Amino acid sequence: MSKQIKKRNPEATKRSILEAAIKEFSTYGLGGARVDRIAERADANKRMLYHYFGNKDDLFLAALEKTYADIRSAEQALQLENIDPVDSIRRLVLFTWDYYEENPHFLSLLNSENLHKAVHIKRSKRIQLLHSPFVEMLRRIIAKGETQGVFRAGVDPAQLYVSIASVCYFYFSNIHTLSVIFGRDLAAQKARTERRDHAVDVILGYLRV
Repeated sequence: MSKQIKKRNPEATKRSILEAAIKEFSTYGLGGARVDRIAERADANKRMLYHYFGNKDDLFLAALEKTYADIRSAEQALQLENIDPVDSIRRLVLFTWDYYEENPHFLSLLNSENLHKAVHIKRSKRIQLLHSPFVEMLRRIIAKGETQGVFRAGVDPAQLYVSIASVCYFYFSNIHTLSVIFGRDLAAQKARTERRDHAVDVILGYLRV
């Protein structure tokens, strides 16, 4: 019987390493992550990891870029400019909430990078390029709402997005301490649904004339 030789697929190997890195960094942070565990999880050796991604910090940056690209791609799929501006913002807030809830690794990686004062993403041209079109899209949606007389004037799209992200992010990043402080199970589905609706009300309440 002839022996089959398994050929290495460079792109598949890179994807496996990157997926493993995202799991490792989101679980242990940059400081606690171990290259050995990433290689083992990816079924690769450390030599290949270093070959494709350089050092540990470069791999962390690649993980950040991948997670940012994923959320920007998912936002684009919403086609927010093709609907009523009020519905656009409502859909964006709901999407942001759901994305944070369903992708806790994204928040974990952001927390880790903020602990390191964004030293990695400062080196990334890709992340800046991902955000610029999104902010411009928001600007057009806001302008459309202002023209229709449903949104207030003078709204900064970057400030608006920071507010949307903050309203959603804070709940998940502090859910355990807030549950203790207020004596409520904020992880319960009822509490999450109430807060999700509240997030929409807060953002639209600010925007509406």
